Amino acid sequence: MRNTIKVERAKKNWTQADLAKEIGISRQAVNSIETGKFTPSTLLALRMAKVFETTVEILFQMEEGNI
Repeated sequence: MRNTIKVERAKKNWTQADLAKEIGISRQAVNSIETGKFTPSTLLALRMAKVFETTVEILFQMEEGNI
């Protein structure tokens, strides 16, 4: 699964720690999500979409072969 979290963070000029604080997780968890090592729960994905004022579909995209 690909994601645009790093891009969305850059738009807000946020660090991983800033995002982590906003959504209530650790900076390490944000890093794991950004690098694709961890897939967030639906609730966490929705929280991220809300703080970035976008949709889950914009933040996360399925890669070919995962569909």
